[in-house]
Amino acid sequence: MEYKDFDRMVNEAEGTSRRSFTPSVTFPALMRKVYLWMTLAMAITGVTAYGVATSPDILAMIFGNRLVFWGLVIAEFALVFGISGMLNRISLSTATLMFVAYSVINGAVLSSIFLLYTMQSIGQVFFITAGTFGAMALIGYTTNKDLSSMGRILFMALIGLVIATVVNIFVGSTGMQTIISYIGVLIFVGLTAYDSQKIKMMLAEQDVYDESAQKLALIGALTLYLDFINLFIYMLRIFGSKND
Repeated sequence: MEYKDFDRMVNEAEGTSRRSFTPSVTFPALMRKVYLWMTLAMAITGVTAYGVATSPDILAMIFGNRLVFWGLVIAEFALVFGISGMLNRISLSTATLMFVAYSVINGAVLSSIFLLYTMQSIGQVFFITAGTFGAMALIGYTTNKDLSSMGRILFMALIGLVIATVVNIFVGSTGMQTIISYIGVLIFVGLTAYDSQKIKMMLAEQDVYDESAQKLALIGALTLYLDFINLFIYMLRIFGSKND
């Protein structure tokens, strides 16, 4: 089976969600791949973040040099768009290495949370996020309601959130930052359910457990990973306790 363009697969998945759900025999294995890759990426990010946070030299190199910091941020965007945009032209091993590289770089960038927030609050917010994420993923997976229209609304809201975040970088309003954080939580709570359903429908159509199907599982893992990370960050801004 040849790999189809990811956007086309999403559209087909949304169309399938309006019909009865009939999974293929490869579906359970592909779904396990999604959550295995996502869990692996989360572990890599967490270990990297903690390792960087406990290394003064690496911290100074990343956050004391704007060129290095923004270079890492740009690399993150490049890897995400690279995996999504070139998935049909790269091998599974290459896509996996890019995903791992993204997890490492994201961990390095997120290491700053250990400087800003207490370890106790980071742990508490992580478990709150995990519970919320798990509940919404389960809802998205089990519901018979088509969430594609909600997904389009949330995507437009996400664009507005990004614009508001960029504006607030220059404005520096604490009140606006709080509002953005609450809206961010709502958006990514909804996106978790939507993406869970989308991935379920997309993988249910894969009849063969080949490299193409596994690459779709990988992009599903990346999507849920991004949902979790963003939900965690916004929740941390709301519930996290700052270091003195």
